[in-house]
Amino acid sequence: MTISIDLLRHGVTESNQRYCGSTDYPLTQLGWTQMWHAVNSQSTQWQHIVTSPLIRCADFAHALGQRYSIPVSQDDRIREIHFGDWEDRSSAELMHTDADALTRFWQNPRDYPPPNGEHLLDFEARVLSAWKDIQQQFCGKKVLLITHGGVIRMIICHILRHPLERALDIDVHHASIRQVRIDHAETYRVTFDPDSSV
Repeated sequence: MTISIDLLRHGVTESNQRYCGSTDYPLTQLGWTQMWHAVNSQSTQWQHIVTSPLIRCADFAHALGQRYSIPVSQDDRIREIHFGDWEDRSSAELMHTDADALTRFWQNPRDYPPPNGEHLLDFEARVLSAWKDIQQQFCGKKVLLITHGGVIRMIICHILRHPLERALDIDVHHASIRQVRIDHAETYRVTFDPDSSV
């Protein structure tokens, strides 16, 4: 039996260019437009939507569910990574105050997490816990996961056996969709938006 899970990153938010893992900024009007464009370009008829509880994902998830009568559930485990002391700060600001730490993080986020932030291994564990449960709960169905760039990177790293320390090499554009098809033998097939790369 095959399960189909589409991974949709939220659109542009009012905090664009800032590290906002747990900081709860809404989508901009452009972000909403991006999200509707992304889902309207898909032919898949989803049977369930699973969303991060953060409003940049959840608000759109509930609007989409209401429009097409698709049930929606929230899973706290697919919220974005918490950036600790870097929450709600931009890279430009951090280059003035914490340049060495920021550079190390960009080069290897697994070994150099943000100060007081969530460790990448802990983040990976909670995301993959949700990923496993979602596959079991919705076996044989078509599911849309509305979540964050970091969460999608963790799932892609897991599927493609991509080194976790190189997770930031994976581009995840706003409102981009990755389609994952998993058969009964747990063989994965992943397709990407034309403008995205691994």
